[in-house]
Amino acid sequence: MSRFTLPRDIYYGKGSIDELKNLKGKKAIVVVGGGSMKRFGFLDKVVNNLHEAGIETMLFEGVEPDPSVETVMKGAKAMQEFQPDWIVSIGGGSPIDAAKAMWAFYEYPDTKFEDLITPFGFPTLRQKAKFLAIPSTSGTATEVTAFSVITDYHKGIKYPLADFNITPDVAIVDPDLAETMPPKLTAHTGMDALTHAIEAYVSTLNSPFTDPLALKAISMVFEYLPDSYNGNMAAREQMHYAQCLAGMAFSNALLGIVHSMAHKTGAAYSTGHIPHGCANAIYLPYVIQYNAKDATAKKRYAAIAKSVGLAGNTDDELVAALCAKIDDYNVKLNIPKTLKDFGINEAEFLEKLPEVAANAVGDACTGSNPRSITPAQMEQLLKATYYGTKVDF
Repeated sequence: MSRFTLPRDIYYGKGSIDELKNLKGKKAIVVVGGGSMKRFGFLDKVVNNLHEAGIETMLFEGVEPDPSVETVMKGAKAMQEFQPDWIVSIGGGSPIDAAKAMWAFYEYPDTKFEDLITPFGFPTLRQKAKFLAIPSTSGTATEVTAFSVITDYHKGIKYPLADFNITPDVAIVDPDLAETMPPKLTAHTGMDALTHAIEAYVSTLNSPFTDPLALKAISMVFEYLPDSYNGNMAAREQMHYAQCLAGMAFSNALLGIVHSMAHKTGAAYSTGHIPHGCANAIYLPYVIQYNAKDATAKKRYAAIAKSVGLAGNTDDELVAALCAKIDDYNVKLNIPKTLKDFGINEAEFLEKLPEVAANAVGDACTGSNPRSITPAQMEQLLKATYYGTKVDF
């Protein structure tokens, strides 16, 4: 038996943030990031709308990019003291991911972070609160997914937490918020969305429910991302919806080793933190080459290529065309082709390679990748992404 889970309600369209006026509840804690939502006036809109709904509100501000275990625990403590019946999070993936993890510790204060690392091992939530998410970026789709990514900076590892329990109850996908993204963030989040959709389509857990969502998201990203990057707000709106479709797909089909690699390299190097979407964009063409050695995966990559109108007489030619298109988009979006181009120090990369490779293989996303991988093969693959060499193994 398989399962397909989405939020109960998704409100979308310009101005849909005002749906908060109709929320039913007594107390809400609003979890937000570093200040952009306050600067652009959206945090005030959330608070004012909640007050109009008659809901007492508390703010938890300052969630950092790639939120830490420490921030999660601090937020959970604030929730335990305030006792909200709604958790509302607004912003990029970081505050929403952090709020999801806080939710578990709010309802189960004796839980340890280590208890949540096991995929689909969360305790039953909604004993104290429901969850509403309002994304401001067009990539993570955490507003509709069963995932949260939290970083243990002491270990230098990002942990993807996975459980249908943390799928939000309500998502508000208002494109007005996405208009605030700078170009670089637009590029990185857009390629993150593309990676979500492609990995969901070739995942071993793909299904008739997830495939249409993934293919539509891929088509929309290829159509709208360059214009969105260049400031076209009509295209920016469509990207906000595309990333949400991709999220619905991968939340149920899961992901693959592009994300395994991104999770385990993002915070690993002292010479430069790699933004998640940027890492995905770099790794995606190399992983496609690796996975396409599997016959089933090759056919599905070829199907993606056909669906977006790429030319090729064979599956191999179609896969090559898909990789070339992704490479071309990375160029258009000013994303480096390799880790070396990104600026990761070679000596540090090679020194940490065995550990990073082993951690990537052990990542929760590896299990649904269409082709199995060993630590030795992962080392080869990471080397290819560092030096820009062809993946022929």
